Amino acid sequence: MPLPLLRSSHLTLFAVIAALFFALALWMSRQGADAEPMPWLTTWGTDVIEPLADDQLSLTQLAGQAPGELWLQPRAGGPRLVYRAQLDREEGAWRLEAQLGLTASEHESLARALGKSTDEQPLSGAMLDQLGGHRVAVLNLVPMAVIPAARIAASLGAPRLRLRTGEGEAWIYPRQGLSVHLLDDQVQLLHLVPREAMKH
Repeated sequence: MPLPLLRSSHLTLFAVIAALFFALALWMSRQGADAEPMPWLTTWGTDVIEPLADDQLSLTQLAGQAPGELWLQPRAGGPRLVYRAQLDREEGAWRLEAQLGLTASEHESLARALGKSTDEQPLSGAMLDQLGGHRVAVLNLVPMAVIPAARIAASLGAPRLRLRTGEGEAWIYPRQGLSVHLLDDQVQLLHLVPREAMKH
């Protein structure tokens, strides 16, 4: 059976669709090119992101970049130690929370110290110094101002992978152990873990 001939109206429609896709791609590339990078995030790539990706970022190193406080936090699966700080940057403030990696015996010791309390407890500066050698297992950065996704791309480059999530999109940078969570093209969260953890 012979194929139907394409009419000139079909060719025009195809040309319009192709032009729209081209214009959209050009607009998206210009959006990223016009975005201003965040210099501090580039610096953090060397001082924080890479060491954490290598599973070698210590609490002392993190505290040197972002002074803050250590908290003991009760959880159903056992208490955890979290480090909290606020970063004041040109584009606005970021809330930082990092979870420390602990051994099973350290978890048990913390559970005994916490008892049945369900309240978070701040720890002294002496405890911060004492635990400074512990590694950071997870680090979250939450922007307190509107940060366009294009500024992340301008600072860190294009993501290796983009995934649709229930409420938006996630940009994945596996080499850096970093995922950027977006909603309506605005940054909601930077989530950093050792790169080996991303493989599981």
